[in-house]
Amino acid sequence: MGEYFHDNGMHALIIYDDLSKQAVAYRQMSLLLRRPPGHEAFPGDVFYLHSRHLERAAKRSDQIGAGSLTALPVIETQAGDVSAYIPTNVISITDGQICLETELFYHGIRPAINVG
Repeated sequence: MGEYFHDNGMHALIIYDDLSKQAVAYRQMSLLLRRPPGHEAFPGDVFYLHSRHLERAAKRSDQIGAGSLTALPVIETQAGDVSAYIPTNVISITDGQICLETELFYHGIRPAINVG
């Protein structure tokens, strides 16, 4: 649906919530289908799957429609570990990250964005 607006010169925002849970579900389905597992038992094409969606986000020039599609992928980490397989894959695809921390949330800082 977002691509419809993008293709017709309008601006759209798509939020992928949550790519880490999607990757776990994809891993389970792939293992059930007896596809060969890769790193951390994820199928080898999970990086391609995420990049295929995220790299469609773009801004068109005025000559080809001037629309834009902004993607905000959400990743849930285990204990804030951004060095796990799926977070590092998504970080390598995206241009920047906003990190939320539970400690800040518990101290009443909302939104719990780590600016450091």
